Amino acid sequence: MTVTLNAYNVLAARCAAEFLEMFETIDKGNLIYKIDVFLSSSIFRTWKDSIIVLQTTKSLLPWSENLKVINHCVDSIAAKASIDPSEVNWSYTYNRKKLPSESDPDSHWNGVRKQLTVPRDWWVEDICDLEMGLYKKVILAIKAKGRTAGEVVGEALRAYAYRRLFGTLDSAASNGLDCTRHRAALETIISLLPPERASVSCGFLLKLVRAACLLGSDEALRGDLVKRIGSQLDRASVSDLLIPASSDENALYNVDLVSSILEEFMVQCNGDEEALEDGESYPASSVCGGESELALVRLVDGYLAEIAKDPNLPLQKFIAITEMAPLAARPTHDGLYRAIDMYLKEHPSMTKSEKKRLCGLMDCKKLTAEASSHAVQNERLPLRLVVQVLFFEQLRASASAEAAASDHHPSPALRSLLPRENGNSYGSSRSAATTATTTEDDQWGGGAPASGDTSSFRSMSGLGNNKSGGNGGKATAKGPLQMPRKMLSKLWSGKASSGENSAGSDTSESPGSVNLEAETKSTHSRNTRHSVS
Repeated sequence: MTVTLNAYNVLAARCAAEFLEMFETIDKGNLIYKIDVFLSSSIFRTWKDSIIVLQTTKSLLPWSENLKVINHCVDSIAAKASIDPSEVNWSYTYNRKKLPSESDPDSHWNGVRKQLTVPRDWWVEDICDLEMGLYKKVILAIKAKGRTAGEVVGEALRAYAYRRLFGTLDSAASNGLDCTRHRAALETIISLLPPERASVSCGFLLKLVRAACLLGSDEALRGDLVKRIGSQLDRASVSDLLIPASSDENALYNVDLVSSILEEFMVQCNGDEEALEDGESYPASSVCGGESELALVRLVDGYLAEIAKDPNLPLQKFIAITEMAPLAARPTHDGLYRAIDMYLKEHPSMTKSEKKRLCGLMDCKKLTAEASSHAVQNERLPLRLVVQVLFFEQLRASASAEAAASDHHPSPALRSLLPRENGNSYGSSRSAATTATTTEDDQWGGGAPASGDTSSFRSMSGLGNNKSGGNGGKATAKGPLQMPRKMLSKLWSGKASSGENSAGSDTSESPGSVNLEAETKSTHSRNTRHSVS
């Protein structure tokens, strides 16, 4: 009788032979001996056969455990996954993008296609077919050998999470199904995460913490994830932070969780700064630095613009998130202005004091010319803020005119009031803006802006006088911004009726409100006379 053994039936045959006690003491060359030779000389030397046999061990417990077949399979898989990729000469499954560190933009050399190299994470997809307990054994064995980088192990965990956890989690949770298996998978993946900071992406960690919230995992587990995310929050994207709130909350997003992550980032950053003050250098895992803080404030401003669309978002939470990002790290306040404008749009019932408190977060001196053009026309903003924007734009225009006339820097008195722009000079920040047909809400009511993107401002028409006394539908590159007539009439009528610009009022707090008023009136009268003539 001829029996063909393969990776799918060899373990069952071995367990049956053990049960029948087919040992060498009974007959030389008995079945147990033959199967053991076949396992060691063929199965355990083959990559995919070792995985197939390991998968069959679950249905044959405890025999497969007692016969140490599981251990042999795990050792075989771990040994092959740990070798130098240049020595891999067997087939494997690979349908993903290479790791960022291995991406080669030039696949040709002198017109000849380069020989494809084996990626370091070549083994990741094949072991995703293992159930959680066996997968954990394999990953622990690979880590124990110490020859695989943390980045590769992190990529393996990410691929397994997408295959076994994220794909079915949302539907299971929304349909009220038992999520015990998902919870066990999540806890196992988190326990296997490499300790290195850059071993897994911040986006993957945020997906894990989102799953932890959805599954109701314990606070300690979420706390560990928050600490890891806080160490590399500057590498996240706005979409990663948009974690949905739980069903029992009257909100769109889990703002409290993001607030705790931001707080953790600042705690770690402050710790690095204290080490620097003590004469030490920044540690390799430092979260501080100019680029990190700049990336963080861009991330926060983009996140604020998204959560501002939630009509149920309390003002206090919006302000708390804003104040967590270091204000000094913002080179401009355009992103913050966008978020504030979005909040004003989605919360029209705000009181005057609430608007004042919200707009007080923004520094008018740090608005670019394009943002100032939009702010002057924005009827949602308090009049005091509009006046301040006009004042600082006139300072810039005056400084530019003085510099052009005398070919040197502005006078010390004017320079003391005029802010630096992007750390370069005190000159005018204004540039010729192009005409646009898009509406204000099209420019400011869309999705979150890309990092440092101010192109949305450039499509808005500037405000300024031309030789005929009006703007003629076109922006000019010179001259201060002019407040729209509708807002001017509102401002004058407000002064007459309620004394809004009297001593102690909001508008009078602007350092140039009196001069601005006189200059605006005179400009308006000059334009009117010129038009009549």
